[in-house]
Amino acid sequence: MGMESDVLPKANETGTIIIYVIFLMLFMGSILLLFFYFSKKKIVQKELEKKDLELQYQKELLQNTLLVQEEERQRIARDLHDDISSKLNIVSLNSHLLTTPDLNKDEVTEITDNIISLVGKALENSRKIAHDLLPPVLEKFGLDAGLKELCFEYNSNKVAIVDYENKADFEQLDSSRQLHVFRIVQELINNSVRHGKASKISINFQGNNTSIQCKYNDNGRGFNIEDVKNKKGLGMKNIETRIFFLNGDITIDSAINKGTYITFNFNC
Repeated sequence: MGMESDVLPKANETGTIIIYVIFLMLFMGSILLLFFYFSKKKIVQKELEKKDLELQYQKELLQNTLLVQEEERQRIARDLHDDISSKLNIVSLNSHLLTTPDLNKDEVTEITDNIISLVGKALENSRKIAHDLLPPVLEKFGLDAGLKELCFEYNSNKVAIVDYENKADFEQLDSSRQLHVFRIVQELINNSVRHGKASKISINFQGNNTSIQCKYNDNGRGFNIEDVKNKKGLGMKNIETRIFFLNGDITIDSAINKGTYITFNFNC
């Protein structure tokens, strides 16, 4: 009986310990379940926030694309109305003058010369509009030839000295990606000349089988980076939209009176 009385308390004590251990394990398990639950919930929330940001960014890019397209349509409409249409109207008036009776030879010659001159200018301007929409050299001979012609135009017009060097293989890019790259460079040069008043511009392309990098810089008056981040013009939005379509990235470094340095990369 004495031994049995000693064993019972020990058995009760062991059972109590086992119960406490089981309770502790259940408690710790509950804590872990709650931890994983809230961690997963936080991860899901972060993913949702990331997707919302991506959707918002894509929405802004779409809006920027529509704005660029609308501005381009308005520019073309102005060029057609203010330039070509006005010249053709004068041609029409001069043509009616030729039907005026009793015109002498000198008057006929003068009116005819005016018509020929105006038609020639209208044709030249229509070719310029078509060239701005899609440069024939780019379409026929590819991106490298298109960029060379673009730089040659600025150099020949003495607007700025543009140094262009290419060590990348553009032929591995499809036509739409080549056009995006061309428009980016065109917009950068336009910004350097028009807004930065740059006199020297350098454009350098490097590439391999998987990616291409462009290093662009000018000696213009530069700008405050923070101002650009807070208030981007349509030209910069246009560039960012095209960078997005190229699945690339862009970095900009500039300061007042220090010029502008831009690098953009994209996969082939």
